[in-house]
Amino acid sequence: MPSLFRRKSTDVVDSSPADEASSSADEAEGRPKGYTPSKKELGVETPKRASASRRRAAEPAPSNRREAYKRMREKQRADRAEAAAGMRAGDERYLLARDRGPERLLVRNVVDSRRTVGTWFFGGALIVLIGSSAAMPPAVRFVSNIMWAALALGVVVDSVLISRKVKRLVRERFPKSTARMGSLYLYAITRSITFRRMRMPKPKVQIGDAV
Repeated sequence: MPSLFRRKSTDVVDSSPADEASSSADEAEGRPKGYTPSKKELGVETPKRASASRRRAAEPAPSNRREAYKRMREKQRADRAEAAAGMRAGDERYLLARDRGPERLLVRNVVDSRRTVGTWFFGGALIVLIGSSAAMPPAVRFVSNIMWAALALGVVVDSVLISRKVKRLVRERFPKSTARMGSLYLYAITRSITFRRMRMPKPKVQIGDAV
């Protein structure tokens, strides 16, 4: 009588060649049967987290009032330096109210793109002051007075020409502007009598550039 517990040959599942190959490879390398290789053995690298995602260590709180005051002073100095650099660069965020707006930028470019008589005004005034003193000969004082009159006339003429150009360009490029022309004229004249290196914000155009 055949045994009830004997499996028939049809019930036995033959192992595939791939399983036999992997089993033989595991046995050859001394690994137990059914061993799962790691990612390192398979040549797969685990991606690392980006450095930007790492948490930065928070700045420790000041230990006393003196250190807190020192940090506040350092922050104020850094803020002032940033504001000064932004003002020199013409950044609207740091400009004074008198320098803000596209009309003011246009006025600055008009003045900075030309040579102005006003830049020589203070230097000429100093020479005239020295030459017109009582200790100087009459001829020197006479020449100083002539120079003073010519310098003053040149500043007036140059200011009129600058104001006319400012008016024309502002009307052309900003027809809906509500800025007062008188304040723009004064702004242009004040900048024109300031030495180029001392102008604030710094000039963005060179002398002779088209505006």
